[in-house]
Amino acid sequence: MIIRKPQPKALGLNEPLRHNDHKRPVSRRDFIAQGFMTGGATLVASPLLGMMMSPGKAMALSADVWRNNICNIQQGAGKVPFICFDLAGGANIAGSNVLVGNQGGQMDFLSTAGYSKLGLPGNMIPNTSVGGTFIDTQFGLAFHSDSAFLRGMLMTTSATTRAMVNGAVIPARSENDTGNNPHNPMYGIARAGARGELLSLIGSQSSESGGNSAAPSMLIDPTVRPTKVDRPSDATGLVDTGELSTLFPKPADTVAVMESIERLSRDKLAAVDTRLTNDAAMKQQVDCSYVKAADLAERFSSPSVLDATKDANITSIFSPLGGIAADAEFGKTAAVMKLVVDGMAGAGTITMGGFDYHTGNRSTGEARDFRAGLCMGACLEYAARTGKPLMLYVFSDGSLNSNGMIDNSVGGRGKGQWTGDNQSTAASFFLVLNPAGKPTTYPVGPVPAARRQQLGYFRASGDVETSGSPGANSVVTLVDMVLLNYMALHGEQNQFATRFPVSVLNGQIDNWIAFNPVVNGKIGG
Repeated sequence: MIIRKPQPKALGLNEPLRHNDHKRPVSRRDFIAQGFMTGGATLVASPLLGMMMSPGKAMALSADVWRNNICNIQQGAGKVPFICFDLAGGANIAGSNVLVGNQGGQMDFLSTAGYSKLGLPGNMIPNTSVGGTFIDTQFGLAFHSDSAFLRGMLMTTSATTRAMVNGAVIPARSENDTGNNPHNPMYGIARAGARGELLSLIGSQSSESGGNSAAPSMLIDPTVRPTKVDRPSDATGLVDTGELSTLFPKPADTVAVMESIERLSRDKLAAVDTRLTNDAAMKQQVDCSYVKAADLAERFSSPSVLDATKDANITSIFSPLGGIAADAEFGKTAAVMKLVVDGMAGAGTITMGGFDYHTGNRSTGEARDFRAGLCMGACLEYAARTGKPLMLYVFSDGSLNSNGMIDNSVGGRGKGQWTGDNQSTAASFFLVLNPAGKPTTYPVGPVPAARRQQLGYFRASGDVETSGSPGANSVVTLVDMVLLNYMALHGEQNQFATRFPVSVLNGQIDNWIAFNPVVNGKIGG
């Protein structure tokens, strides 16, 4: 008589993962990866007053007060909004979600054993000769037709939005369950020119990178350290126009009073002789603080400007899912995408925990991947509704594999159980939305179009080919590949060597660009 071991039960979406072969979680990253922690509620405010700007609109401030050429109330750089999803713990990306293939690209199929390692049984492999294609290209990038990411994104995007999107996958090894993966590209995105009206960078974790994974050390710039935002109330708390705004019934009255204060202060300063060598610079600094305060009061008299729960474009996306408040991950996503897509922040990281889901079943991972897909799709849909381009990047610290055993439960969907960590099956991917039309593949260099959407490749056995790209065995260079592709969306790849002079990509950048520009230098440029 054969006694079969009972299949582990599926865990709830927010239930923590406990692995006998893992040490007890002791660090913030451990707790996030295993789903014990999702993120706190405290926003550490930054000194925002000196970072206010007014992109592309006529100022209400009087001409004698508004002196931007002197006070440098900077306008946003107009770069493509950038959001990355940091799936903490080692999620499956390759094969069962985004299709990966051999040297010929996504459609240069792996072996049946290779796909089994990536969680796909023989009757679900993407091969036209076996039971159908199992290929879906609605987002340009080829997904497995039963991908949980894909099913989530389809629920939160329209066909019109999907027609604006294209993407690329980057096969690349990544260490499992460690904070030593410098995956996060945010500081590099800022160095490439991205900044927002209020902040350069935001992230849903209060870490140096703003996410679970670290940032490459050579890119870290303390002056643009991400501000923590993980719920809509964090965003509305970014701006405080002071008690003066509570004394007048109309915002215009508040602005008029602040303008008068600036004029009086300017006149008083002119009459003061400090006898200091930096007299003019000091007076200018004091005067500009009044100008910036008036500008702040004029443009942010109501916190609802930043409130995702008051934005009909956002609430209508999440309404079929029970609303923004139905899941903390929805609120986190809504807050970050609102600030980034609206140009209040240049780039943002959304960390989602609990992706170390090799629990001996498939259903736990499917549910968590599906929710992540809902959030990814929401970002794309919001950008489309507001007419903004967007680069969406998805990565995870490590990956996992299947031993071929099938989970035939409803949640398991007849796919391979996830049974162990495996850094050799890892990959990252990015999607680009262009309101002017689906991004087209980059035609320059020796790489054919079919390989522009798979930068590197997998071996037939289901493992990353470590010589397939410069980033295939180096997370730091993987980040460089993402940064290069971000700059190429602006037609600025010729500036890559200047911005990132130590990158190993220099001298071969045309080989690793997926798409043609979607803007000319900047949005509206």
